[in-house]
Amino acid sequence: MRKLASALIAAIAALHLYIAWFEIFAWETRGPKAFPSFPADLFEPTTALAANQGLYNGFLAAGLVWSLLIRDQKWRVNVATCFLIFVAVAGLFGAYTASVNILMIQTVPSAIALLLLHLGNRSNTT
Repeated sequence: MRKLASALIAAIAALHLYIAWFEIFAWETRGPKAFPSFPADLFEPTTALAANQGLYNGFLAAGLVWSLLIRDQKWRVNVATCFLIFVAVAGLFGAYTASVNILMIQTVPSAIALLLLHLGNRSNTT
């Protein structure tokens, strides 16, 4: 269970690293292809906003990667829980404000990772 949780946490971190790269470095070049319903003339004026959002996604990825590097199991679970909750809440807010698809991309995987993380931790403490 722990290995599965760690693999899912790593996948979520990789997703957020990709989102950070996309929003910080590729907003104007790849953004119009990824978001065809967004007016093309707004990509350039929103570059700084996208980069700021990308920075937050980078912080989420960094926290998740950090959690995988912690040797103490209790702290590993605590840090992973904190950052997975951040991802889940960001997904809920994104689903409410931007696109319901964000729920499936962020919230559901982070909720599954939380469940696996705590099931794996529980099985080793009993």
